[in-house]
Amino acid sequence: MAGACLLVAAVLFFFWWLQGTGLASLHPLLPRIVGGLLMISAAVLVLATALLVFTTITGIDIPGTRLLRAAAIRLLLPFIEVIGRVAGIPRDSIRQSFIAMNNSLVLSRGFRLKPDRIMILLPHCLQLAECDIKITGDINKCVRCGRCDIAGLADLAEKYKIDIFVVTGGTLARKVIREKRPKLVVAVACEGDLTSGIRDCYPLPVLGVLNDRPNGPCFNTAVDMRKIDEALMMVLE
Repeated sequence: MAGACLLVAAVLFFFWWLQGTGLASLHPLLPRIVGGLLMISAAVLVLATALLVFTTITGIDIPGTRLLRAAAIRLLLPFIEVIGRVAGIPRDSIRQSFIAMNNSLVLSRGFRLKPDRIMILLPHCLQLAECDIKITGDINKCVRCGRCDIAGLADLAEKYKIDIFVVTGGTLARKVIREKRPKLVVAVACEGDLTSGIRDCYPLPVLGVLNDRPNGPCFNTAVDMRKIDEALMMVLE
């Protein structure tokens, strides 16, 4: 992300240098005016990157961090993925870093919420594929056989009195969020679904927990419930 921001700043400077002669032909002061604006933009970009990195590392909330999170989610991530592709960095590695940065920025806000203001969203692939009971939309249908992680997650949600839903995709996830209107979501998914979910839900804060895929993507996946428990403990009142 820092590399992407610096590259944009360099492009701004190069554009000013390239257009200097042409702008001077229109007005002698125009290159200085445009150059000043571009340099200010570049300086703001570099400063914003430094603030994001500082908040991500320290967990200290800084005024303006929410706006920077919005810029990172809406504008920077697609550009960063392009740079990563050129540099040979796997897309999932970039997305993992983005999710970690997002989690740090969300936690830096110091949320302390009641259980009824938090929601847990799970992908349907956590359920054993051979199971005849479909729990999408109602996790309480689970008979707690223990062959997949759904039983433990249902028990965890019951322990904290938190709403928990199993969804089949982004459309159903957005529907559940609109109906329940939580203040914060703890979501389990793969890198791609978490990244798109964080973007789609903004400005609603989302804490992302990556699932494990011992059998490949979208089939009999698993999740470390300790990570979900830790995330809940950091945001519960």
